[in-house]
Amino acid sequence: MSKSTNMKPRVAFFDFTGCEGDQLQVINLEEKLLELVEIVEIASFREASSAHSDDYDIAFVEGSATTPHDAERLEEIRENATTVVALGSCATIAGINAIRNSQDFEAVKERVYGGEGDLFESWSEAKPIGAVIDVDYEIPGCPIDRQEFLRVLTDLVRGREPKMVNYPVCLECKLNENTCAYLRDDICLGPVTRGGCNSICVNGGTRCWGCRGLVKNPNENAACDVLEEHGLTTDEVMNFYNLYFGWQRTEEVVQ
Repeated sequence: MSKSTNMKPRVAFFDFTGCEGDQLQVINLEEKLLELVEIVEIASFREASSAHSDDYDIAFVEGSATTPHDAERLEEIRENATTVVALGSCATIAGINAIRNSQDFEAVKERVYGGEGDLFESWSEAKPIGAVIDVDYEIPGCPIDRQEFLRVLTDLVRGREPKMVNYPVCLECKLNENTCAYLRDDICLGPVTRGGCNSICVNGGTRCWGCRGLVKNPNENAACDVLEEHGLTTDEVMNFYNLYFGWQRTEEVVQ
């Protein structure tokens, strides 16, 4: 797998439009970082080192794509890397940046930049990186789960196919014996959101916000039944869906 002369794959991290919280999660591996550098060589990781090299095998890309320049950078990364992994919600589903996708773009520019909006070259929609280049794997979450990141990277280094779960957060809530957020008179996106987070937000007494994106083939009828049972309509929860699902809803990318 490695293009370098030693046997360790070379890994690089890149950031686009986002908060870089996913890369901080990697740094938060703390002592496990020592285990990480035993199996890979870091070619570029701006959050942790000023060193940079364009010689890498695996590229982890954080953040959504929002400009033509982003597209150019992503194409260069894709050309250099053997494997590209989208890291976090912004990279996998355009994340919170996609809230603007359903709004008037000129009004958005005016709100953000005032009268200088035309000085900034930007697309009218924020896009996940998979809408610009081919992506081999995705690690969802806002932020990512650092143990999930470590598992995916270890699988890649060992030549195994990383496996991601495809069941809703509700399953993990039941395993954790959580009181359903709806029974607490809250709105929750757990019925249609991809699990794998161990229902961390609901464990803490709040709701699922949908940061891991829609589960494939979500049971929309069951989700509507839950809303109806608790006196809610789809329109009433639409703003919650828009927080993370802006791209998936408008592009209908879930098969």
